Amino acid sequence: MADHSHRFIEDFEGFIGFGLNQESDMDTVIYYLQKFSDDQLMALLRNRLTHEERQTIFDLVSGILHKHLSEPEYHRYFLKDNH
Repeated sequence: MADHSHRFIEDFEGFIGFGLNQESDMDTVIYYLQKFSDDQLMALLRNRLTHEERQTIFDLVSGILHKHLSEPEYHRYFLKDNH
């Protein structure tokens, strides 16, 4: 069984759009991130992204993880290990 999942994008049937309300904003962010991380899309984009774009994405994601997760949560939910 795979350690990673993207069930939200597969099951979501609600409104996707940003700026209407907090709930749809949260749903839209999850939706976009799961669509963005799709293996086929990443295979296409990986050689098209500039160094600066890759750095920006890495810094943004790393910063959010560092800000909102404890070290045990980082290992459990992001790294999927038993730290």
